[in-house]
Amino acid sequence: MAGSRLPRQLFLQGVAAVFMFAFASLYTQIPGLYGPEGILPARRTLRPQGKGRWQQLWETPTLLWEAPRLGLDTAQGLELLSLLGTVLALGALLLRPLRHPLLYLLLWAAYLSAYQVGQVFLYFQWDSLLLETGFLAVLVAPLRQLPKHKEGPQGRLAGVSPHEGLPFWLVRWLLFRLMFASGVVKLTSRCPTWWGLTALTYHYETQCLPTPMAWFAHHLPIWLHKLSVVATFLIEIAVPPLFFAPIRRLRLASFYAQVLLQVLIIITGNYNFFNLLTLVLTTALLDDQHLAAKPGLNRHKRMATSWPKALLATLSLLLELAVYGLLAYGTLHYFGLEVDWQQRIILSRTTFTFHQFSQWLKMVTLPTVWLGVASLAWELLTSLWRWTQVRGWPQKLCAAVQLSIMGTATVALFLISLVPYSYVEPETHGRLWTGAHRLSGAVGHLQLANSYGLFRRMTGLGGRPEVVLEGSYDGHHWTEIEFMYKPGNMSRPPPVIVPHQPRLDWQMWFAALGHHTHSPWFTSLVLRLLQGKEPVIQLVQSHVARYPFYKQPPTYIRAQRYKYWFSQPGEQGRWWRRQWVEEFFPPVSLGDPILETLLKQFGLQDKSPPRAHSPRSTLAQALHWIRTQLSPMEPPALLWGLLGAVGTVRVMQALLAPRSCRSSPPARGEKPKPVPKDAGTISEQASPATNNYSSNSRPPRQRK
Repeated sequence: MAGSRLPRQLFLQGVAAVFMFAFASLYTQIPGLYGPEGILPARRTLRPQGKGRWQQLWETPTLLWEAPRLGLDTAQGLELLSLLGTVLALGALLLRPLRHPLLYLLLWAAYLSAYQVGQVFLYFQWDSLLLETGFLAVLVAPLRQLPKHKEGPQGRLAGVSPHEGLPFWLVRWLLFRLMFASGVVKLTSRCPTWWGLTALTYHYETQCLPTPMAWFAHHLPIWLHKLSVVATFLIEIAVPPLFFAPIRRLRLASFYAQVLLQVLIIITGNYNFFNLLTLVLTTALLDDQHLAAKPGLNRHKRMATSWPKALLATLSLLLELAVYGLLAYGTLHYFGLEVDWQQRIILSRTTFTFHQFSQWLKMVTLPTVWLGVASLAWELLTSLWRWTQVRGWPQKLCAAVQLSIMGTATVALFLISLVPYSYVEPETHGRLWTGAHRLSGAVGHLQLANSYGLFRRMTGLGGRPEVVLEGSYDGHHWTEIEFMYKPGNMSRPPPVIVPHQPRLDWQMWFAALGHHTHSPWFTSLVLRLLQGKEPVIQLVQSHVARYPFYKQPPTYIRAQRYKYWFSQPGEQGRWWRRQWVEEFFPPVSLGDPILETLLKQFGLQDKSPPRAHSPRSTLAQALHWIRTQLSPMEPPALLWGLLGAVGTVRVMQALLAPRSCRSSPPARGEKPKPVPKDAGTISEQASPATNNYSSNSRPPRQRK
């Protein structure tokens, strides 16, 4: 079996990059969302209740409890955590020695701390997914990074511990849960667009923040939209079980299928770091042989293959073809694919009922759990076999301790994850072992395992609902308040802001789906705009001068609900069409009884006593200075700048890498050591080399 050293390193770099984007994006929005003059001040979420310090920390696990000890309020503590998280993630992305469990533990703890005070603006599935993935990175990261010059032939790393493949298997299991659940919920929700295969005829224009490519995708032929829905079901429901296939080509095929889906989503929608994080998870489907293949060597190995291996390869190929044939037959049969040669289109329709799908789901959910159990058992046995190859009793004992700890942690996390996964089928949830339920309940607040189900129902079937804020000085002449990212001005093209997530714009999309009382924070937004609070205004327009009421706050504010549609290809200079629907929020002013009643009803009145003005601490002054320096940059530009800096540094590292880090040639008069037939894997054989868990290679000679 091919090793996973390179995919693990790729995974750790990817997690660091996503943490960097998440922290930097959040940092730019903290004053407006969580500051003292923000929409939902963070200080309201952390109120000591007379409990012990450690009990308080366990029930609400956030490092922000310690902010007052540093002379900071909760929002300033959140800024400090975001800055530190960005810097640490940047370091892990650039420097291999920093990819250590302790650093990833700090990143996870910092984001969990922000999550605890983030309230509705941080309650997205990708935030939970990042926390779960970040904790797995703590287990995947090696305790020590060996220098590159100690790598053996074929790029194999000397000193690989037997347990290192176990936590990486959990990444594959997480990817399976994410994709399979996301596909299943589309059908269990009974959404008519998913069942009618017409979801994508609405999706591109009704998603939260479309890109310009979404406009073009929206105008593709309907038959192609329906065929794309079929492909989505195939990739999200039928393909994920192949993640655990014993044939590596099947795993690689499933990898490229997932990558294709995520890339298409990135092109047509601004889903911040979510799709990037999903791509990071797909690294668990790769192996060293695929990432560092040497064609010449592979041909030589195929020529030298013995007949038992040739027979096994033939059987594997036949099984692989059978799987592809089964997938093709199932797609043709269950979605009624037919070719209309006259119109040159492919027709598709669902040929199964909701009852049939429910029965199928009951039949397969529990077997998928046992599939995970069998795959995990194989990983445990493989790790145990690698442990038996370790030579030297002290080293064997050390490896046994590490394997025991990591094996126990892997099994425990697998059991915890079964509880949220079983939500896809209620009967399976009730049949789970009670110990798994107790274990999941004990650590549920740590976000170690979560349930997922993206795009459950398609919204905006009659046009995407959109809330448009308006301000006025006299109550008669109203001016629209334009947001930076969400649709408003019909002539403005949709933006491209990945990997930034404007969390206010996202919540405005959710608010438009219901009554304003279903989004209590909206009343607080209206209050802050009436008060002219600059931190909140900068969430609407980063350059305050573009805000129509930047000189003087409006006297009145109201909100209207519109329905938006993409413009037709012939309409020049317009990206959207819209139609007024109804009043969303009544006109109010400061002191208005309606506004005061809503603030009191939602508990949004600030009951904290006014604080006496006190000099800022040195740390608070430093944070203010950093904020002043970075505030002129728009958030997407800041994130792209970080990405550009990372690319520049990586190029410089490659150009300036010392030759001593490369493999040294054999000394004069010394014959090169022959490569064993089984080289290229990292399921190392024992060797009496300097490193006790080494592969069958020896350390290169030092240059003279």
